[in-house]
Amino acid sequence: MTGTELEWSRGDRAKAAAKLMVGWVALLWLLEVVDVVSGHALDDFGIMPRTLSELVDIVPAAFLHFGFAHVAANSVPLLVLGFLAALGGLRRFAAVCALIIVADGLGVWLLSPANSNTAGASGLVFGLFGFLLVSGFVERRPLGIVVGLLIVAVWGGSILTGIAPTQTGVSWQGHLIGLVSGAAAAYLFRRREARRALTA
Repeated sequence: MTGTELEWSRGDRAKAAAKLMVGWVALLWLLEVVDVVSGHALDDFGIMPRTLSELVDIVPAAFLHFGFAHVAANSVPLLVLGFLAALGGLRRFAAVCALIIVADGLGVWLLSPANSNTAGASGLVFGLFGFLLVSGFVERRPLGIVVGLLIVAVWGGSILTGIAPTQTGVSWQGHLIGLVSGAAAAYLFRRREARRALTA
């Protein structure tokens, strides 16, 4: 592959990642508009803990929010962290997001307080933070390590606050489980070259 071809492939990946995340965030806002117009009918798709019928809401809950301020709070970090994670390949990104969303949703279902209703993309945001933080170290990529340290500098304080059990009005359980799930995804979905290096 020539240098020009490599540049184009990187440019194509960046464009695809950008389009995906802009579309993803736009979908979150559209769903919130539908929720408001419908009298908040979509809020019923949040996760209510330890009720078997609520297991089907684990995935939808990651795309729904309780008000526009809630969507706004998740939009920028999801857009940025999702874009950075998707640069590694859309197929791997899809697998990482699926693992985080399902693991986080199950954790919320198991551990959230009784009679609570949990929804929002923050579990995925925390998961992508954990993924980006750990993946550079797991794969021994200097650029990945730098990216991880940069996102810690930007969002590290918010992450620490978000997983504190003293937080009220937010699902610190979902944040913590999302963070751990993302770190696990960095190991499970590491690149093949890193797998060979770790097993050599």
